[in-house]
Amino acid sequence: MSEELRTEEMTTETPVEETAAEQPVETMADYEDHFDDANPWNRVADYMEKQTVLPVKVEGVVNGGVIAMVEGLRGFIPASKLSLTYIEDLETYLLKDIEVRVIDVDQANNRLVLSAREILKEQEKKALEERIANVKVGSVMSGTVETLQNYGAFVKLENGLSGLVHVSQISNKRVKMPSDVLHTGDTVQVKVIGLKDGKISLSMKALEEAEEAVVEKVEIPKSENIGTSLGDLFKNIKLD
Repeated sequence: MSEELRTEEMTTETPVEETAAEQPVETMADYEDHFDDANPWNRVADYMEKQTVLPVKVEGVVNGGVIAMVEGLRGFIPASKLSLTYIEDLETYLLKDIEVRVIDVDQANNRLVLSAREILKEQEKKALEERIANVKVGSVMSGTVETLQNYGAFVKLENGLSGLVHVSQISNKRVKMPSDVLHTGDTVQVKVIGLKDGKISLSMKALEEAEEAVVEKVEIPKSENIGTSLGDLFKNIKLD
């Protein structure tokens, strides 16, 4: 074989050797992230950090709460974190589908705590905001006096919302204490005069002022047109 042919063969084989040498060698370190993802405790810890809402099914009732599974782990939901109100019988939640968030993760003690309460509070707040958004300033509604305070009366409106009639908005007359003119359970007419930060300001005084304005516009007839004259009284009487 000539020298030129040998040189050509070496030149052809060299790139193959270099390509093989350039390929990265995989080690266990390259799989560490995947191992972390596979660990259910790492996943639930990530759910807690991101405040992820998780749909779960109540699979058991224990002392003080219920059990639900998340990523194959046994999660505990305390009774106080299951609802916005007191639950008399936890058995009513068995096999019920609910939404929860992870609020505590302790792998060392095999502890996973879940809560539905925060989600329910957020849903309730959103629903309330939507209802308040439908209330218009200037609208007139009927309502029932719920409670009386020194500074005013809380009235439950016909739409289920509650608002405050400040003591200064109860009447045109000076009212020292709301209890002087109002009682719990009274039905009242109120006008919406303000909406701020989810609170409804009401007025009974504004309706009184509106009624007085109407009365002032009524025309009073002149004195000569009032009453009946003597001629009118006797004109149809015949004397014998």
